[in-house]
Amino acid sequence: MSGKPPDDKRVVWEFVDYLQKNGHTGLKVDRFPDDENRVSADVDAIAGTFAIEHTSVDTIFDQRRNSDWFVKAVGGLEAELSANMTCRLKITIPYDGIRKGQNWSKIRQAFRSFIINETPSLPDGQHVIQNQLDIPFDFHVIKASNRRHGLFFSRFAPDDDSLPSRIQEQFERKAEKLAQYKRNGKATILLVESGDIALMNAQIMLDAIRVAYGGKLPKGIDHIWYVDTSISPDPSDFEFRDFTQMLQVQ
Repeated sequence: MSGKPPDDKRVVWEFVDYLQKNGHTGLKVDRFPDDENRVSADVDAIAGTFAIEHTSVDTIFDQRRNSDWFVKAVGGLEAELSANMTCRLKITIPYDGIRKGQNWSKIRQAFRSFIINETPSLPDGQHVIQNQLDIPFDFHVIKASNRRHGLFFSRFAPDDDSLPSRIQEQFERKAEKLAQYKRNGKATILLVESGDIALMNAQIMLDAIRVAYGGKLPKGIDHIWYVDTSISPDPSDFEFRDFTQMLQVQ
């Protein structure tokens, strides 16, 4: 298959290109079964002897939902205010500080007012800001006038030990789609993606899969690959790693 891939198949397309350049000469995407099959869910791609299913895993439970809320509440303030900052200001809020049912517009305006009107007189150093009008949680501020000026928002990482169990549940669903192709002689690949630069890396993902499956591959899956897409959307920055051998107890 030639040309540009659909946006939702871009990572799979780049993965097949990576395999083609690393030992699988001539490999290409032959078809996208999930786009063709209108009756049931299907795998993402067939490439030569491989059936490939792509998935992404939240580092934290409901991470994408909570990140979306976070962006709606404070997103854009960094770009709007950084150019006029006279210090480096890092604001860290509780992971679950932004919740459904809050007035996110008021929270956003309250942070904007705090940054413009109150931080110029705030001493350098670390501060816990409490009872700020229209901000329904305490937040942490670090101010440094001697560092590159700018505004930076972040969140505290929560305690969450659910990753292995969520991986197992998600992988089992993916394995069901791969099963028919394995029965028909294809080598099955599960490509696991993370775009989380703050809380995830290859070792964390590998350890969580090991906990979930106890030193063996999930039934019906021949290969597990990991791809880190957190650096940038440029495919040249995608990092692919083969977990297969590392997940099998010798």
